[in-house]
Amino acid sequence: MLTALLDNVALQIMLVGALVGIASTLVGTFLVLRGTSMLSDAIGHSIVFGIVIVWLLTHQQSGPVQILGAALAGVLTVFLTELLVSTRRVKKDAAIGLVFPVLFSIGVLLLNLYARDVHIDTHTVLLGEIGFVWLDTVTLGDYRVPRSLLSMGAMTLLNAAFVVLFFKELKLATFDEALARALGLAPGLLFYGLLLLTSGTAVAAFDAVGAVLFVAFVIVPPSTAYLLTDRLWLMFLYGIAVSIASSVSGYALAVVWDVSIGGMMAVMTGVFLMLAFLAGPRYGLVAQLLRRRGQRRHNEIRTLAVHLYNHEGEPEQGEENVIRALRDHLRWDAAKAGRVVQRGSDQRLIVREGEALRLTPQGREMAREILDPSGRSAA
Repeated sequence: MLTALLDNVALQIMLVGALVGIASTLVGTFLVLRGTSMLSDAIGHSIVFGIVIVWLLTHQQSGPVQILGAALAGVLTVFLTELLVSTRRVKKDAAIGLVFPVLFSIGVLLLNLYARDVHIDTHTVLLGEIGFVWLDTVTLGDYRVPRSLLSMGAMTLLNAAFVVLFFKELKLATFDEALARALGLAPGLLFYGLLLLTSGTAVAAFDAVGAVLFVAFVIVPPSTAYLLTDRLWLMFLYGIAVSIASSVSGYALAVVWDVSIGGMMAVMTGVFLMLAFLAGPRYGLVAQLLRRRGQRRHNEIRTLAVHLYNHEGEPEQGEENVIRALRDHLRWDAAKAGRVVQRGSDQRLIVREGEALRLTPQGREMAREILDPSGRSAA
C-alpha cells in the first residue's frame, strides 16, 4: 500500500491537500466560532517575518526550528493585535489590518536586504505549488517520502491530539470565556496554544499549498460545517469531509481544465460553502424559504379558522362563512381562497358544504387556542 501511494503522484497531491485541510479545520473551527477566523490570514502573512528571522539567526531554511520561529511570529501577530485593541482606540479588525502588513513588509525587506541568494520566495510562501510536492522528498528506510506529506501528517496528528485532550476546555472557553476563567481553565492560554498550532500549521503548509490556500482551508470548511450543524463534534466531521472532498474534486477539475491545482482546491471549498448556504437542511436559503412558506400557509389556515369561529352561531353566519365572503373580509382572491379552504379540508379543520364552510371540532379548538391561549393552559 505504501509503495502504491509513493508511486502515485496524483494520490500524493490529493493526500497532502486533504491533510492541510484536516489540520486547518481542526484549529479553524474554534477560530470561526470565536469570530477570529481572519487571524489566520494575518498569521499566514506574518510567518514570512518569522521565517526570515530564524534564517538570520540559524541559517536554517527548514526543520523544527523554522516551524517554531514562524509559529512564534504568528503568536506575536496576535499579541500585537490584542495590544492595539486594549488601547480602545482601534477595533480588532483594524488592528489585524495594521499589524500583519507591517510584519509581512519587514519580513520582505529583510529578505531582500540580507537573504537575496537564499531560496525563500515570498511568492511561493503565499501561493505555493502543491503540484510539485512529490519532487521534494526525504529518505525513510527504502522509501522516498514527500516532505510535505510528513510535515502535514505530523501537524494533523498534533492538532488532533490538542483538540482531543483539551476538547471540553476549548469548548467552554469558546462559548463562555467568563465561566472558563472562573473555573480556572486559563482560556487565554488555551487560545494562544491554539494560535501557536495555527501558526505551525501555516508554516508546514506554505511549502505545499501556500498561505492563501491555507487560509481558505482554515476558514471555509469550518464555516460550511457551521451552516450544516449546531453540534461541535459534527462541525469537525463535516469540515474534514469538505476538506477531503475539496482536495479530491479540486485536483480532478484542475487536471481536466489545466489550471492551478491549489487554486482549484480553494475554489471547491467555496463551491461547498455555497451549496451549504443554499441547500443546508436548517440554515440553507432553500430550507428557510420553505419554512417561511409553510409558516405562511399555516397562518392562512389559522386566519380562516378564526374568521369562521367569530361568525359561527351568529345571524350573519350564512353570509360570512362562505367562500365568496373571504374575498371581502380577508382580501383573498378566488384562487387563494380555494387553496386555503382545500388545505383546511385536507387537515380536517374545515368542512365544505357547497359554498358554506363549517369548522370541525378540531378546527374549532384551534380557533379557541388562538383567541384565548391562556384559557387552555388554565384548563
